[in-house]
Amino acid sequence: MAPISADDIAERIWLSIAERRLRPGMRLKEAELAEVFGVSRARVRQVLAMLAREGLVTIEVNKGAIVAEPSAEEARDIFHIRREVEQRVLERLMGHLDSAKLVDMFEHVAKERIANNANDQREIIKLSGGFHIMLAEMAQADYLCGLMRDLISRTSLITAAFRDSDKYNCGPDEHEALLLHLKNGDLERAKSAMVHHLEHVENELKLSGNIEAPKSLRDALI
Repeated sequence: MAPISADDIAERIWLSIAERRLRPGMRLKEAELAEVFGVSRARVRQVLAMLAREGLVTIEVNKGAIVAEPSAEEARDIFHIRREVEQRVLERLMGHLDSAKLVDMFEHVAKERIANNANDQREIIKLSGGFHIMLAEMAQADYLCGLMRDLISRTSLITAAFRDSDKYNCGPDEHEALLLHLKNGDLERAKSAMVHHLEHVENELKLSGNIEAPKSLRDALI
């Protein structure tokens, strides 16, 4: 069997952060990660560098890597940027929208609803973030798509740090409502729905509270 790729390891760590199993401030020891994933420490260093570029990990000289610890102000900044960027994504998308893309997006939301009904937190997290990236991909906006991937990663860290519940739900109902506005060709209502949706997600965060103590690294990743 082929060894696990750096991208797959990075996704596993990202999901563990988003699922609140890897907590902000938790030390990511190279030797332990190498043992957990059955890879070399060089591969682990590659993964940690990838995660650092996405803002999920902080690498300290002579101390190693830790899960990044966002501040409440950074969280507010990220959501402010997302509101602006995602409205622009919708503007670009309207020029490339067709029936096939709408079908794909509604099918994606249907998968979100299945995961939501099953309370499958891992699928909920992947599909919820994937919906927003999908909009940028279908807008054929390469720069915005890359920006959205970064913002989704950072939002995962923020929700892990500040969410007041173990459950994560970006909202298939709100995603579907947004798609209906796009289907009807109503860009302004779609943009308003996006702003409302992101404000709803942000308002569910407890930006004045303390970050919980981290769990063990091995327990968080297995």
